Amino acid sequence: MREIRTDLPVQEWDDFVAAHPCAHILQTAEWGELKAAFGWAPQRVAVLEDGVPCAGALVLYRPLPLRLGVLAYVPRGPLVDWERSDERAELIDALAAIARARQAITLIIEPNLPDEPRWHEILTVSGFRPSPLGSIQPRRTLVVDIGRDEADILAAMKPKTRYNIRLAQRKGVTVWEGTESDFPAFHRLMAETAARDRFGVHAPAYYERAYRLFVPRDRARLLMAGVEGEPVAALMVFALGRRAWYFYGASGDAHREKMPTYQLQWEAMRWARSRGCTEYDLWGVPDEDEEHLEAEFTRRQDGLWGVYRFKRGFGGRLVRMVGAWERPLRPAFHRLYTAIAARWRGN
Repeated sequence: MREIRTDLPVQEWDDFVAAHPCAHILQTAEWGELKAAFGWAPQRVAVLEDGVPCAGALVLYRPLPLRLGVLAYVPRGPLVDWERSDERAELIDALAAIARARQAITLIIEPNLPDEPRWHEILTVSGFRPSPLGSIQPRRTLVVDIGRDEADILAAMKPKTRYNIRLAQRKGVTVWEGTESDFPAFHRLMAETAARDRFGVHAPAYYERAYRLFVPRDRARLLMAGVEGEPVAALMVFALGRRAWYFYGASGDAHREKMPTYQLQWEAMRWARSRGCTEYDLWGVPDEDEEHLEAEFTRRQDGLWGVYRFKRGFGGRLVRMVGAWERPLRPAFHRLYTAIAARWRGN
């Protein structure tokens, strides 16, 4: 017997997410709490079979401008056996009905699925179509296999990356687990990175909230790199189940020649391995096929291209996700929103 629940306790929800084959950190209750502090309203929808969760989704709601209604968004979900048509239909119909009751004009999902024709077919049959506004999360990423021993992980990296890790060690770069006392240094480094590389960053309160939600639950670490005690680079790494994610990184202008960012990534991988992770997701590279990426990265440094140059050295495999798909719930309002959003994006 199945039932739909929207009041599943946090621990029971997170246990379900962690055990699911499509588990993702963006589907945890903590991620919903993080987004709740910055304009989103989270809701956990679960399908229970004989009292046990078998499918579900963390849904984030946000009011749209001009009183157009509400946007319903499922980041890296829902969590469902996509090949079980009964389970899939029950969850998606429940999500659509609940979102419509909250005045949502569309339901946008970004499933944790690779970009393969069979998933496109299933999503289409389930009433979704590719979002005309594109993806919200990075469509393409590099995933490093960290299920091997350390020597094999290092051997799979590009020679220059291995050299830079060892150079950092020789030059006295040290890495430590950051605490709240390191927040000022972390924020300073993020600001320097944003100014130098022209990247958008969150407000300091966002990173602090993420730290306080995930670190005490052993699902994230703030790692700091320094030279003679001076913080020169930092990152936040997250983990759930068998996968870890590198979401946020920063580096200052001082001591860059000592390659602290390479040592940081290596220590983040070692931390992920220590808690049982077998995959390390470097989270976001240009959305181009591998042949084009390799042809372009040597001559381009703009946007994510410089980031790709750095990340590719760690030896990960290139993975592309299915991207954002949507199911309009109030077609007239949805068409108006899409037209306005496309014009804003074009500006």
